[in-house]
Amino acid sequence: VQLQASGGGSVQAGGSLRLSCAVSGFKSDYFVIAWFRQAPGKGREVVSCISAEGGRKYYADSVKGRVSIDRDNVKKEGYLYLDSLEPRDTAVYYCAAKTGVSSVDQSAYPYWGQGTQVTVSS
Repeated sequence: VQLQASGGGSVQAGGSLRLSCAVSGFKSDYFVIAWFRQAPGKGREVVSCISAEGGRKYYADSVKGRVSIDRDNVKKEGYLYLDSLEPRDTAVYYCAAKTGVSSVDQSAYPYWGQGTQVTVSS
């Protein structure tokens, strides 16, 4: 299984980005996609996750109202839409995948992408 995250970049506060996660190698189409982030000097934290069928979505309190998650099961891609970005959103964003039910626990995800850098300047 391979995950390829893309779409990061440098934006000013208030800007928007769309992160993408291309997933390959899963034998089943039934897998959860999650996004985590790690800011400089901090631990990795969950941002959002979406269930396999796309009907259940979770957002961390720190991003609620500013972030939207979605997926395309035909393309086997996940997306994280970041709006109204703030400097505190600066981090490396990782996508992760797992079979079964959604989880906010990073240890539950065996498959990870390489990360994409998001930098927000004030």
